[in-house]
Amino acid sequence: MSEICRIKSFDHLEFYVGNAKQAAHFYSQGFGFTNTAYRGLETGERKTASYLMEQGQIRLVLSTGLSGDDQICQSAIAHGDAIAVIALEVPDAVRAYRETTKRGARGAIPPTEEEDEQGVFRYAAIHAYGEVLIKFVERSNYKGVFAPGFVPRKSATGKGVGLTRIDHVVGNVELGTMEKWVQFFAETMGFELLVHFDDQTIATEYSALMSKVMQDGKGSIKLPINEPAQGKGKSQIQEYLDYNGGAGIQHVAFATNDIIQTVSQLRNSGVEFLAVPPTYYENIDKRVGKIDERIEKLAELGILVDRDSEGYLLQIFTQPVEDRPTLFFEVIQRCGSQGFGEGNFKALFEAIEREQVRRGNL
Repeated sequence: MSEICRIKSFDHLEFYVGNAKQAAHFYSQGFGFTNTAYRGLETGERKTASYLMEQGQIRLVLSTGLSGDDQICQSAIAHGDAIAVIALEVPDAVRAYRETTKRGARGAIPPTEEEDEQGVFRYAAIHAYGEVLIKFVERSNYKGVFAPGFVPRKSATGKGVGLTRIDHVVGNVELGTMEKWVQFFAETMGFELLVHFDDQTIATEYSALMSKVMQDGKGSIKLPINEPAQGKGKSQIQEYLDYNGGAGIQHVAFATNDIIQTVSQLRNSGVEFLAVPPTYYENIDKRVGKIDERIEKLAELGILVDRDSEGYLLQIFTQPVEDRPTLFFEVIQRCGSQGFGEGNFKALFEAIEREQVRRGNL
């Protein structure tokens, strides 16, 4: 494990949104998250409102600015609702900030300490691609519901859909800059290259991309990075960059232990997924071998399957959850495999391209 920046786990992802109250309702009703804590005008916070949404080990913070000149409001205008902060829990936020900035990271929030009756909460942040921040959070001396200023939502209820943890967070960067960001995570945070996909591996007749997966020393934090490649049409990555106004987080993969149950509940809640043609499931048993799930049920729900030397995985991708074709989510169940569904890249790309045609953007 790298000693540059020791990381315990994903702490939370913070979204900058135009209306956090409505976003909280969407993630509660659509994805089964529970609003467990809140910070806003009623708690004494005058600049922003934030809703903590939880499910399994996943924490999402939905934040909005309370005045037009607030930085969060400006971000929402520029990028639409988007994930602005990847927060990582570390044993020592000061050390993480010092070591990463010493190695070339650009500081965003210097080490900061907040205290209330529940203890001391420490954090700091550095800049990553686009306007995304990597935030270091130290919780060892804090026992509150989330952070100072947040109060619990006593009436909080959430149905849950079986999402357990954040599996990986994928960023899209501009053409020619992927290697820069690979080096950034390697040199400033001690991450390692797990796997590399080139534009021959991830390509269709119309578009292509290149991707490198960076992970921390323990393998618990995986941050794939994509950049567009030349093709006959506009790459899905370039479409994202155009509508996001630059680099940013394309999608988050949430893990589940029962993808059939999870996806069934999500569909019943109105979550829309990319369509998979029935031909994908023809002879799938010969392609991926024996699996525990019924192929007919996977086909009914549109769940993809892939196998590698360690086992297999099941995955599915939502439609974009914004009006802009930017942020979407993946649901993944790992049955031994630690890959990323390489065997599904062509089917996934073709599904996305069908949506690009509908939007007039291919």
